Amino acid sequence: MWALDPYQKEVLRFAVSCRVLTLALQALFNTIIPDHHADAFSPPRLAPSGSVDQLIEGFLGGLSRWDAEHFLFIAEHGYLYEHNYAFFPGFPLVLLMGTELLRPLQGLLNQRSCLLVSVALLNFLFSVLAAVTLHDLGCLVLQCPRQAFIAALLFCLSPANVFLAAGYSEALFAFLTFSAMGQLERARGWASGLLFALATGVRSNGLVSVGFLLHSQCRGFFSSLVVLNPWKQLIQLLASLCLSVLTVSLPFALFQYYAYTQFCLRGSAHSIPEPLVQLAVDKGYRTAGENEPPWCSWDLPLIYSYIQDVYWNVGLLRYYELRQLPNFLLATPVAVLVVWAAWTFVSTHPWFCLTLGLQRSKDSERLEKPRPGFLSPKVFVYLVHAAVLLLFGGLCMHVQVLTRFLGSSTPIMYWFSAHLLQSHEPLLRSVDTAPGRPLEHSPPGQKPLRNCLMELLYNWKTCSPVTKCVLAYFLTYWLLGLLLHCNFLPWT
Repeated sequence: MWALDPYQKEVLRFAVSCRVLTLALQALFNTIIPDHHADAFSPPRLAPSGSVDQLIEGFLGGLSRWDAEHFLFIAEHGYLYEHNYAFFPGFPLVLLMGTELLRPLQGLLNQRSCLLVSVALLNFLFSVLAAVTLHDLGCLVLQCPRQAFIAALLFCLSPANVFLAAGYSEALFAFLTFSAMGQLERARGWASGLLFALATGVRSNGLVSVGFLLHSQCRGFFSSLVVLNPWKQLIQLLASLCLSVLTVSLPFALFQYYAYTQFCLRGSAHSIPEPLVQLAVDKGYRTAGENEPPWCSWDLPLIYSYIQDVYWNVGLLRYYELRQLPNFLLATPVAVLVVWAAWTFVSTHPWFCLTLGLQRSKDSERLEKPRPGFLSPKVFVYLVHAAVLLLFGGLCMHVQVLTRFLGSSTPIMYWFSAHLLQSHEPLLRSVDTAPGRPLEHSPPGQKPLRNCLMELLYNWKTCSPVTKCVLAYFLTYWLLGLLLHCNFLPWT
């Protein structure tokens, strides 16, 4: 049986506690605060609603706001409207499997209520597993159990918290991505590639993760290059790189092809209930079987690019308008964290970064003295990944989504925040970090504090300014996200 060490047990306990509190608070806020009437996707309910369904809607309805409605709609009705194809099928498929487990309750609950229960239970599970997986990944990369532990605790208080609980794909994506990274750190390339491919079937930004596989293979090539037969090794490297790209991008390509068969090939129209047909007429939603959409005639007919352009107005610098200033302010903290992390690492390892970490093993050991924690050379590829996501998100996306975009895709914001806490907080430096020792010290006769973050919160007045800023950011976004998002108010 799998035995958990004290750090893992505490991460698991804290993650479960935070998830339970999240569900309770969203139910409270959804009950006492009137919903804002937002111009969001809101399809009609086709199934009759009983008293138990109304109870479920009252308790878990806050998890179905904004884009969550798309995922629930797709899981219940399939991909009926063109703009539904902006949401990848991984999460709706998982929700359908969850509702199958609730089959004994389907006589008591309608389909939507079953889906809401599935959302609550599955994202509870995935977010807890993501926290434990992040801790495991941190131990492998940082080689500093204490810093990995603090980072995992911070993930439990993620600024993207509400999206890890609501009917969004972030929790599943984070779990798959962190698991894939951990498998790659253990040199299990095939398992890592499969997990990265599954993550791409959940969210499109999983495509960027292929960089981890490519960098790992290039690093192995340069470290084991034999002068006598370099061409054979080079051909093997190119074949391996192509296979990695194909593996990770295959779910994306298959989903685009499925959309092409629905909208661009004749005879692909489906029977749609009349209320949903009327919604399409009222809102101008395109359905399969109508006039052929313009993207069908593109040289590379990608429905995803078309939807992002036409429906969401996503494109280079399109969001740079004065009226979007509040959204830029919302995204500023996470952007500052990643930029600060990049500057800290690059200024510590300038030559290592210039060579992209592809030095020979002996040269790397001579030039870069390994050190535990965030400044370990093994962090480099994760930092590049985070920087690419930040650059693309900041220039081409709706910038307010950066918080959940980065919070569910990269461990950097948690690792660097843990590094800042350890570097600037005397209370943490005073704690013995040797593995196997008690997690906290407390005077005799007093109950030990549960974890590092709780210790800092209990001693808030004596914390350093950096600690207060980091914890205030995490806690404020953790709580405000629940308060605003669950009531159809604008958030990240």
